[in-house]
Amino acid sequence: MEKSIVHIDLDTFFVSCERLKNSSLNSIPIIIGGGDRGVVASCSYEARKFGVRSAMPIRMALRLCPEAQVIKGDMEYYSNMSHLVTEIIQEKVPVLEKASVDEFYLDLSGMDKFFGCYQWTSEIASTVMKNTGLPISFALSTNKTVSKIGT
Repeated sequence: MEKSIVHIDLDTFFVSCERLKNSSLNSIPIIIGGGDRGVVASCSYEARKFGVRSAMPIRMALRLCPEAQVIKGDMEYYSNMSHLVTEIIQEKVPVLEKASVDEFYLDLSGMDKFFGCYQWTSEIASTVMKNTGLPISFALSTNKTVSKIGT
């Protein structure tokens, strides 16, 4: 039996969570991180266009994208949102591995004969987006590595 492994990634998770709380942050460069000596924990796609990346010093990120809004972040809120997503996924899959606060691996091996792994995963992603408002990406392959690269 061929394996069916899905990697799910919540897109720009910290930024997406902040935008759920405050829609005025939509479509502007956002950096999640703290302090002058801190690092970028996450950034929006708008900030990435300027070369801002995770783990970059905040000072360097602001030199690249001075108009970015820096938000300290709320790990408790992000954790709660991650828990909500985890619950939604757990209800729908036989095997779930939570890789991080915003990444999951699903083993759907053998599910093709009942429903179709791609369609199953698409419906899970739609349910997550509908119930949380968070954008989500996924990739399906025969192993974790290729699925991770796919997202």
